[in-house]
Amino acid sequence: FVPSVLMSEEAFQAAAEEAKTFQPSKTVPDADKLKLYANYKQATIGDCNTSRPGMFDMTGKAKWDAWDALKGTTAEQARQNYIDELARQKTEYA
Repeated sequence: FVPSVLMSEEAFQAAAEEAKTFQPSKTVPDADKLKLYANYKQATIGDCNTSRPGMFDMTGKAKWDAWDALKGTTAEQARQNYIDELARQKTEYA
């Protein structure tokens, strides 16, 4: 018997590796990239633990905002959200 948390962790790690090599044929909007980024950070680190970047760092602020919006989401839920979002993007942007 393997606890579902371990299965979820293995599936998440596999999805994270797959995301590194995914070559979409269509442009993936930044909002969708941020969903993967935020869920990855929430799954691996937990709630956002840094201060918000300064006003001239637009990319950093967008990433921070996306991650901070997931505050309180469990690591297990964030892993599943990441897996589901990657599957959706692979279908939509393949």
